[in-house]
Amino acid sequence: MLQKPFYDPEKTYEENLKDGPFGSFADKKVLKQKGEPQYNFFGHKVYSPFGIPAGPLINGKFVQAALDKGFDIVVYKTVRSHKYPCHRWPNILSVDIKGNLTLKKADGKLVADHNFHEPLSITNSFGVPSLEPRVWQSDISKVIKDTRKGQIIVGGFQGTKKGDGNIESYIKDFCLTAGLLKKAGVKVFEVNLSCPNEGTNNLLCFDTKRSAEVAKAIKKEIGNLPLIVKIAYFKDDILLKNFVKEIGRIVDGISAINTIASTIVDKNGKQALPGEGRLRSGVCGHSIKWAGLDMVKRLKKLRKDFNYKYTIIGVGGVMSAKDFKEYRRCGADVVMSATGAMWNPNLAEEIKKL
Repeated sequence: MLQKPFYDPEKTYEENLKDGPFGSFADKKVLKQKGEPQYNFFGHKVYSPFGIPAGPLINGKFVQAALDKGFDIVVYKTVRSHKYPCHRWPNILSVDIKGNLTLKKADGKLVADHNFHEPLSITNSFGVPSLEPRVWQSDISKVIKDTRKGQIIVGGFQGTKKGDGNIESYIKDFCLTAGLLKKAGVKVFEVNLSCPNEGTNNLLCFDTKRSAEVAKAIKKEIGNLPLIVKIAYFKDDILLKNFVKEIGRIVDGISAINTIASTIVDKNGKQALPGEGRLRSGVCGHSIKWAGLDMVKRLKKLRKDFNYKYTIIGVGGVMSAKDFKEYRRCGADVVMSATGAMWNPNLAEEIKKL
């Protein structure tokens, strides 16, 4: 049974920032944690290896509400080194998919509308908006100071291209943002190498050489603090193997997957999300679980093959406690849910009862 989502798709991004979160996330009730935290997350003890990835927790109020509901590892929505606008509303639509969103289906067209229903799959198209650093630094610093025992906030971020093709300045922008997060008190970092919603089909994670350059530069900026890379689904085994071979010795964790991109249309076959560069958009929820699980299995095998120690964070289609258990069985050290958590604010509590 879908509950009222804590991020309201019928409101603009700005309205959610100002008035959210909604539903049970707004009731101020705090889930009581029992005993001592036992799970290790990069040297930090947490109550459970479960949380919410970058995306729906758009400011400190959303982050605090997630922590209150027992989501113990949460990612503050991806920030940038400067203010960056959000795509036009709507930003979230329900997508009608029968079964899994296979890569063959994703190559076609998917029909989207405002009728959110189970089994739930959605498309989200925000364009990775960001407030000014002075705003989000103050916001994240406050919520970090208020974090309870057994919980942790991860700082999500990415670099911004300036349009001049200057790779050096692009990499410097990643480092600048990482440094701003470090000054805000962030202890664990997640860099987004996989966003399909910026009007480009060239995901950074598919460029192994450039990804490694970015990761090395960020690690130099943040020192011994842990760095996670967020990646997309890799169709090609050789490409994934080469990527992990290079990136796995640099970073501390790999999070997979982000979304699967597809062409999104309305019932009349027209572009559903208004604006240039938004014909294709990332899809998440129930229909991409197969891809998240597949990546976890492959990352686990490659970790063993290369004798690496990176943490595997499984994301994609985690809608229930059963899905959480399946990810853990497949090798995920940590599991996260965005769509499932949005429409079921009690998901963390349900998982703790397993």
